Amino acid sequence: MKKKTNKKTKKNNKMSLPFKVLKPVARFLSQEVKRLERRKQSIATEDPFNDTRRISDNAASDTDIAEQVGHERAKALEKQLNRKIIQLKKALSRIKIGRYGSCEKCGGFIDTDRLMIMPEATLCIKCEKKKEK
Repeated sequence: MKKKTNKKTKKNNKMSLPFKVLKPVARFLSQEVKRLERRKQSIATEDPFNDTRRISDNAASDTDIAEQVGHERAKALEKQLNRKIIQLKKALSRIKIGRYGSCEKCGGFIDTDRLMIMPEATLCIKCEKKKEK
Protein backbone atom coordinates (compact mmCIF):
# COMPACT_ATOMS: atom_id res chain seq x y z
CA MET A 1 0.00 0.00 0.00
CA LYS A 2 1.27 3.46 -0.91
CA LYS A 3 1.50 5.92 1.96
CA LYS A 4 0.03 9.35 1.25
CA THR A 5 1.96 12.35 2.48
CA ASN A 6 0.02 15.21 3.90
CA LYS A 7 1.12 18.71 2.81
CA LYS A 8 0.66 19.96 6.35
CA THR A 9 2.93 17.25 7.73
CA LYS A 10 5.57 18.01 5.11
CA LYS A 11 5.46 21.71 5.95
CA ASN A 12 5.86 21.09 9.67
CA ASN A 13 8.97 18.90 9.25
CA LYS A 14 11.79 21.17 10.34
CA MET A 15 14.59 21.07 7.82
CA SER A 16 17.59 23.27 8.37
CA LEU A 17 21.09 23.82 7.08
CA PRO A 18 24.10 23.10 9.31
CA PHE A 19 25.48 25.96 11.43
CA LYS A 20 28.85 25.63 9.69
CA VAL A 21 27.15 26.68 6.45
CA LEU A 22 24.96 29.38 7.98
CA LYS A 23 27.63 31.26 9.95
CA PRO A 24 29.40 32.72 6.87
CA VAL A 25 26.02 33.40 5.25
CA ALA A 26 24.89 35.36 8.32
CA ARG A 27 28.16 37.30 8.30
CA PHE A 28 27.74 38.11 4.60
CA LEU A 29 24.11 39.18 5.08
CA SER A 30 25.04 41.42 8.04
CA GLN A 31 27.80 43.07 6.01
CA GLU A 32 25.41 43.54 3.11
CA VAL A 33 22.85 45.24 5.38
CA LYS A 34 25.55 47.62 6.65
CA ARG A 35 26.71 48.34 3.09
CA LEU A 36 23.15 49.11 1.96
CA GLU A 37 22.56 51.34 5.01
CA ARG A 38 25.69 53.33 4.10
CA ARG A 39 24.50 53.56 0.50
CA LYS A 40 21.13 54.81 1.71
CA GLN A 41 22.82 57.58 3.72
CA SER A 42 24.90 58.51 0.70
CA ILE A 43 21.78 58.79 -1.44
CA ALA A 44 20.11 60.98 1.19
CA THR A 45 23.02 63.45 1.01
CA GLU A 46 22.76 63.48 -2.80
CA ASP A 47 19.05 64.38 -2.67
CA PRO A 48 18.74 68.00 -3.85
CA PHE A 49 15.83 68.57 -1.47
CA ASN A 50 18.15 68.00 1.50
CA ASP A 51 20.36 70.92 0.46
CA THR A 52 19.53 73.85 2.77
CA ARG A 53 20.78 76.35 0.18
CA ARG A 54 17.87 75.30 -2.02
CA ILE A 55 15.38 77.21 0.16
CA SER A 56 16.93 80.60 -0.49
CA ASP A 57 17.83 79.83 -4.11
CA ASN A 58 15.80 81.56 -6.81
CA ALA A 59 16.89 79.18 -9.53
CA ALA A 60 15.53 78.99 -13.02
CA SER A 61 12.66 76.62 -13.75
CA ASP A 62 14.96 74.14 -15.51
CA THR A 63 17.10 73.94 -12.35
CA ASP A 64 13.97 73.35 -10.31
CA ILE A 65 12.97 70.51 -12.65
CA ALA A 66 16.44 68.97 -12.33
CA GLU A 67 16.07 69.14 -8.55
CA GLN A 68 12.66 67.45 -8.78
CA VAL A 69 14.08 64.66 -10.93
CA GLY A 70 17.04 64.26 -8.60
CA HIS A 71 14.71 64.06 -5.61
CA GLU A 72 12.44 61.48 -7.28
CA ARG A 73 15.48 59.40 -8.23
CA ALA A 74 16.81 59.53 -4.66
CA LYS A 75 13.43 58.52 -3.22
CA ALA A 76 13.08 55.61 -5.67
CA LEU A 77 16.57 54.34 -4.82
CA GLU A 78 15.88 54.73 -1.11
CA LYS A 79 12.66 52.74 -1.44
CA GLN A 80 14.47 49.99 -3.33
CA LEU A 81 17.25 49.86 -0.73
CA ASN A 82 14.74 49.76 2.13
CA ARG A 83 13.00 46.79 0.52
CA LYS A 84 16.30 44.95 0.09
CA ILE A 85 17.39 45.71 3.67
CA ILE A 86 14.10 44.34 5.01
CA GLN A 87 14.52 41.16 2.94
CA LEU A 88 18.07 40.66 4.20
CA LYS A 89 17.04 41.25 7.82
CA LYS A 90 14.26 38.73 7.35
CA ALA A 91 16.83 36.23 6.05
CA LEU A 92 19.01 36.90 9.12
CA SER A 93 16.07 36.25 11.42
CA ARG A 94 15.31 33.03 9.53
CA ILE A 95 18.92 31.96 10.19
CA LYS A 96 18.47 32.69 13.91
CA ILE A 97 15.31 30.59 14.17
CA GLY A 98 16.77 27.79 12.05
CA ARG A 99 14.48 28.18 9.04
CA TYR A 100 16.93 29.68 6.55
CA GLY A 101 17.08 27.72 3.31
CA SER A 102 13.67 26.13 3.71
CA CYS A 103 10.70 27.16 1.61
CA GLU A 104 7.98 29.11 3.42
CA LYS A 105 5.28 27.37 1.35
CA CYS A 106 6.21 23.71 1.05
CA GLY A 107 8.89 23.39 3.73
CA GLY A 108 11.41 21.83 1.33
CA PHE A 109 14.96 23.02 0.84
CA ILE A 110 15.61 26.02 -1.37
CA ASP A 111 18.28 25.15 -3.93
CA THR A 112 21.69 26.38 -2.80
CA ASP A 113 22.37 27.88 -6.24
CA ARG A 114 19.24 30.00 -5.79
CA LEU A 115 20.40 31.09 -2.32
CA MET A 116 23.83 32.02 -3.70
CA ILE A 117 22.23 34.36 -6.22
CA MET A 118 19.40 35.55 -4.01
CA PRO A 119 20.27 34.94 -0.33
CA GLU A 120 17.00 36.51 0.78
CA ALA A 121 14.90 33.93 -1.11
CA THR A 122 12.10 32.45 0.99
CA LEU A 123 10.51 30.23 -1.66
CA CYS A 124 11.86 27.34 -3.68
CA ILE A 125 11.73 27.62 -7.47
CA LYS A 126 8.65 25.42 -7.70
CA CYS A 127 6.64 27.53 -5.22
CA GLU A 128 7.92 30.77 -6.75
CA LYS A 129 6.66 29.66 -10.17
CA LYS A 130 3.26 28.77 -8.69
CA LYS A 131 3.12 32.20 -7.03
CA GLU A 132 3.85 33.96 -10.33
CA LYS A 133 0.95 32.24 -12.13
